[in-house]
Amino acid sequence: MKKSIAILTVVVLGTVFAIGSALAAGHFEALAKNELAPIGHNKYIVKYTKEKNSQGETMEEINRIDTLWKAEEGVADYMKPYLEGPCARYLKEVRSLVPYIQEIFVMDNQGALVCETDKTGDYMQGDEDKWIKSFADGKGGIFVDEPEDNVVQISVPVMDNGMAIGAITFGVFTDKVK
Repeated sequence: MKKSIAILTVVVLGTVFAIGSALAAGHFEALAKNELAPIGHNKYIVKYTKEKNSQGETMEEINRIDTLWKAEEGVADYMKPYLEGPCARYLKEVRSLVPYIQEIFVMDNQGALVCETDKTGDYMQGDEDKWIKSFADGKGGIFVDEPEDNVVQISVPVMDNGMAIGAITFGVFTDKVK
């Protein structure tokens, strides 16, 4: 008996995503490679990441913002560009079209936030495996974290001309991928 696989094609701002092929494979590595990694090559994600990298933010500045970010219970004005700017709007559009995505956030070449769909607990992700293993010293890699509360974080590189220039993490509902 043959099983048929339904593949949903989604077009977001000129980029085509085939949603469904990795779901049939039943594992997150295939999902990361086949469906999520192409988002890290998307011209808009690359553009916003390059713009952030070109700002030349120092580690001192990143750590200062990170300290403020962690202490803030709500959303302060300085956080709004990360949550409401054009990059965040693009991520929210992707999330709205892909039912298994809970959250998305993009990090630059130092692990600092570029944009996000939802406020993260910290601004600096560069000391966490999600950035370290997906940025992989500019080579790029895939990192699948351990599931927690029915969500697994899957991180892939933001790639430009064969080099990782940042990373993107997706919170994926484990029960919607099966």
